[in-house]
Amino acid sequence: MNEAGHTLRFVNALKSVSALSWNALANPPGARFDPFITWEFLEAMESSGAAIPRTGWQPWHALIEDEAGALIAAMPMYAKGHSRGEFVFDHAWADALQRAGGQYYPKLLVAVPFTPVTGRRLLANTPELKQALIDGARGLAESNELSSLHLNFIDETDGALMGEDFLRRQDQQFHWINRGYKSFDEFLGELSSEKRKNLRKERQKAQAGLTFRHYTGDAISDAVLDRFFEFYMDTGERKWGSPYLTRRSFTILRDRLATRMLMIFAEEDGVAIAGALNFIGSDTLYGRYWGTLDARPMLHFETCYYQAIDYAIAHGLARVEAGAQGDHKIARGYEPVITRSAHWIRHPGLSDAVEEYLDRERKAVSAEHDYLKDHTPFRKTP
Repeated sequence: MNEAGHTLRFVNALKSVSALSWNALANPPGARFDPFITWEFLEAMESSGAAIPRTGWQPWHALIEDEAGALIAAMPMYAKGHSRGEFVFDHAWADALQRAGGQYYPKLLVAVPFTPVTGRRLLANTPELKQALIDGARGLAESNELSSLHLNFIDETDGALMGEDFLRRQDQQFHWINRGYKSFDEFLGELSSEKRKNLRKERQKAQAGLTFRHYTGDAISDAVLDRFFEFYMDTGERKWGSPYLTRRSFTILRDRLATRMLMIFAEEDGVAIAGALNFIGSDTLYGRYWGTLDARPMLHFETCYYQAIDYAIAHGLARVEAGAQGDHKIARGYEPVITRSAHWIRHPGLSDAVEEYLDRERKAVSAEHDYLKDHTPFRKTP
C-alpha cells in the first residue's frame, strides 16, 4: 500500500513499535479505555513468552504510516498454528478443510490473545484507514495462501466495515450492568424475592470463615503474584491442559499496568486460598483469571462475581464483564450480551458451508438471547 503517501507494513514484534504511538491509536482521547489493546498488555504477551511462535501465536501486526513515518493506523494480528486461546471456536471448520485435503493452519487472526473481550481491533481514526487495514490483512492472507482471516470480538462499528465476503458470527456473554446502585443490597432489591434470598445464602456460605481482600497498584507485591500464579496454574492445568501465561507474564503486567489491575483474594487465617485477577477499564471491570487450591461451595461465585459487583458499585463502574460463556451467571444478576466476529475463508466451498452454518447459528443465538433476556432474575414490572 502506498496511497497518498501512506505505507502499510507488518511487524513480528510489538517491541519494534513506539508504545506512545500505538497507545494514541488504541485509546484516543474521549474513547473508553480498554486495557487489553494497550501496547503494554499486548507486548507483555510477547516478551513473557505467552504469545510467540513456539506457542502457536506468531505476531504479524499491521501498521500504516504516513509520508513522515508517523503511525496513523494499526491492528493487532497473529498467524495462528491452531485455534486455541481464542474463545471463538472454529475447530470444526479446520477439521472439514483438512478432511477435504486442504490446510487450515496457519490462519490469520485479528484479536487480543487469550482475551474474550469485545473492543476496538481496527485502531484508526477514519473509515478509510480502517478499510485499508482490513484490505491489507486480507491481501497478506491471499499472498501467503493462508486459509482464512478472522476478526474476533469486534465492536459494532468495526463490524459494519466488513464487506459481503466476510462471514458474520454471533455468540453471547453475560455482563453485570450497574443501574446506578449505591450498594449490593440495592442491587439485590431489583431481583425477585426467591433469587434475592438465593444470592444472600450463597454469599453467606462463601464468606464463612474467610476474609476477602482487594489488591491493586503498589499492593500487588511479588508474594501476591506468586500465590495467584499457583491458583492460575491449578485452574489452567485442570481446564486447558497447558496454560499460556507464564509467571513472568504477571510480573510484566503488574510492572506496567498495576493501577489497572485488581486482584481479589479469599483468605483464611491470613493465608490466601483463592484469587481472581481483574482488569479495570474506564467504565468496566473485566474478570480474567481465577483459581483456588481449596475448593469450597460458592467460593467461585463470591470471588469472581459478587466481589466484582461490590467493587464496580463502590467505584462507579458501569459494568462487569466476567469472561466467556457461563449461563449460570444469569441467576447471579448477569445479563446476556451479544458478541461478534467476522471471518473470511479463502476456500469457496468451505466458505459456502460455513456461511450456511452461521446463518442457522445466528438464528439460534438470537432466539436463546431473547429467551434469556426474558428470564433474568430481576423483578418483573408492568
